[in-house]
This record gives sequence, C-alpha cells and structure tokens, in this order.
Amino acid sequence: MDLLERARAILPEIVDARRRIHRHPELGLELPETQRLVVERLKALGLEPRLGRGLTSVTAVIGADRPGRTVLLRADMDALPMPEDSGVEFASEVPGVMHACGHDTHVAMLLGAARLLVDAAADDPAALPGPVLLMFQPGEEGFAGARVMLEQGVLDGLDPTTTRGLAVHISARYPAGELHSKPGPMQASADNFFITIHGRGGHASTPHLAADPIPVAAELILAMQSAVTRSVDVFDPAVLTVAHVAAGTTHNVIPERAFLEGTFRCVSDARRAAMPALIRRVAEGVAAAHGLAVDVRFQEIYPVSMNDPEVFEQVRAIAVDLVGESEVHTMAAPIMPAEDWSFVLQRIPGVMVDLGARPRDRELEGYPQNHSSAVVFDEDAMAVGAALYAKAALEL
Repeated sequence: MDLLERARAILPEIVDARRRIHRHPELGLELPETQRLVVERLKALGLEPRLGRGLTSVTAVIGADRPGRTVLLRADMDALPMPEDSGVEFASEVPGVMHACGHDTHVAMLLGAARLLVDAAADDPAALPGPVLLMFQPGEEGFAGARVMLEQGVLDGLDPTTTRGLAVHISARYPAGELHSKPGPMQASADNFFITIHGRGGHASTPHLAADPIPVAAELILAMQSAVTRSVDVFDPAVLTVAHVAAGTTHNVIPERAFLEGTFRCVSDARRAAMPALIRRVAEGVAAAHGLAVDVRFQEIYPVSMNDPEVFEQVRAIAVDLVGESEVHTMAAPIMPAEDWSFVLQRIPGVMVDLGARPRDRELEGYPQNHSSAVVFDEDAMAVGAALYAKAALEL
C-alpha cells in the first residue's frame, strides 16, 4: 500500500487519539493529560519520548542512527478558552475550554505519521534516509510554546543549514483533503497594542468642566483605521483591529480614562517594525488635539511565518504525488492569522501547509471556521495530513 492507503487503514486509531484529546482540552503550556496520551502512543511504537522542562512538550526521534538530514515534524497541542457548541458526541468535557483551532487533530495526525514511519522503517530500514524529529508543542495560542522549546534546545545538535521542517494546520476554510500553502510569507506577524486615554472625570451634564476621554477614544479608533489605509502600501499590508474598548461605570458620569486594546498584523518585517510609530503618532496626536494625555504600550507576539521557497517546492511536489495536482493549491496571498511556528522557520528552512477539513458537501459561506465554538472538522482529512507528514519525512 502507498502511504495514503496506509494512513486510511490506521485512521480509526488516529480518530481515537483525536477524540480523546478533544474531550479533555487543556490550555497554555501545561497540558498533562495530552502529554500522557502522546507519551503512551509513542512508547507503544517503541520510541523514547523526551519531556520538556517547565512546559509539557514531548519530542521523540525516529531513526536516530540514519545518516541523512533531520526532518522536524511539528504538532501544536493546546486548546482555546471558549465553550463548545459543535454538537459532536465527543465534545469537550471541560467547561469553557475547546479545541476550536484543531490542534487535537494535529497531534493525532503526527502520531499517525509516527506509526507510518516506524512501520516503513521496520519493513525496509533503508526507506528512512535520516532522523525524524517529532515535536509535540504546547502553548501555540499566545504562549509562544515553540520559542520556549527552541530556548530549551529542541534544535540543539542539528545543522540548521540541512535540517528541514514541516507543520500541518487543519482549516475549515478549504474542502476536506485539499492542501494549501505558498512560498515566502504565508501567515502574518501578530502584535498587540494597549492605549489608555487620561481625561478628567465629572458630571455628564457639564462636560465643559471635565475632560471626556470617550469621544477621544471614538475619534482615535477611526483615526487609526484611516491612518492605516492612507499610510500603508496596499502591497505591503497591515490589518489593525481595536478589539476591546472600556470606559465609564454608569450613564451620568464622565470617566477619568478610556482604554483601548487591539492587534495589528503584517506580512513583512519592515511593515511590522513601522507600525508602532504610526499607532503612537496617531494616538498622541488625537489626544493632544483634545488636550488629553495618552499612554501607548505594545506587546510583541509572533513574527511573520516565512515558508522557505525551495522547501515549499519540494513539499508541493510531494503533496501532488500523494493526492494529485487538483488537490494541491498555491495560495495567491498570505493569510492574516499568526503562528509561533514562525520562530522555528527563523532557524531552519521549512514550511507550513494548511489541510482542508470542511466537509465536501458544505459551502464555505456560513460554515463555522477555526476558532468558532461550532466548528466541526471532517476527520477523514486527517489521513491526508498523517500521510503528508510521513511522506515529507521520507523524501525531504
């Protein structure tokens, strides 16, 4: 059987792992139940899992003695702090926590790939040219787990010029089984901003005796949107969103301050570096026009995810051989979510590939997407993801 047929043959065990994780989602860098399942499955394959320090990461190597280059395969493992409304029989049993981004499927697919690779090496030791490093990573959703694993030495002893990396991310955006990627920037950087406008409180009936920060906040929101559209090259874009606004306590009191926070996303390092100055200039200018003071603070999250062009072409050819030309798509433009896989891509040549998992009989419009409490992924697509991981490891 070819790898895709083999993956479909073991799909029940991939689905079982996915559903066990889905029922018991965990947040951030501490995922003890998920880690236990991964360790259990890897040991059953005869592998020797290694655990992280201060975070529940797991790594294992297949074919450590093989002479070829190392290929790193990564799966993130953490869930999101949100309720589940999917209606599936294996829904989350943890209130307020859900695998809405599909990281449970990533873990299951990588475990499936490990089984495929161990079986391939058992059938023919020469089938595995070099070591395969399995990277099970917690804390992708804002905790920079990949960066922590890098700091703890996940790449220690590897030649960064020869090592290659692959991450697969499931997506309800695309039909089940399709593969989507692109060379160069694939996903945006992500950084947050926090703005506090300092006014002077008073009675709502006498705004002239106070200094109302709320109209300034409203004007600032619109001014930042205008500044982005008027100052940013559309061919080097930025997306700025104010996602949280807080001010006041009741209907007849002008508050002392107003608070805004949001995010900006970019697809080049140059644009990312320029955005804080733009936001600060607009915030200080609008506040000064009203005689108010403003504090502006920034939080760096993740850099741009840059797919290596050469590795992209290799993985694309591998994907076409696996599922056929019609199922493999080169994206026309980056997408604006961010990923901490970007930290790994700064260190080694690699790619991320999006795996479609929207049922083929459902249209995109109206279908719940990643990070929706109602999202449902077509589990049959996981066979494609597991096979792609394995085939890339064998051929990269």
